[in-house]
Amino acid sequence: MSELIDIFAGRGDLAHLALFLWASGATALAGYALRELAAASRRFDEFVRELARFNNAMDPRSAPRHYVTRRVGDRHSERDDGHLA
Repeated sequence: MSELIDIFAGRGDLAHLALFLWASGATALAGYALRELAAASRRFDEFVRELARFNNAMDPRSAPRHYVTRRVGDRHSERDDGHLA
């Protein structure tokens, strides 16, 4: 690495070396940030999907037919075995 710095310093291109190192560091940081953002997005999407599954499981309208019980006065309700009353 010191040979590379000596070559740039000998030619007077030390500013170009500094700019290259800065740009490389900034690019690496941006890549890391994007990777972390994508991972956070996947985790949030998984959380929302799990929450939707939970909400669907707790919604009485989406319960399986054999769990729906007959309500008083409901003419089109279902019996415990899934057949219309």
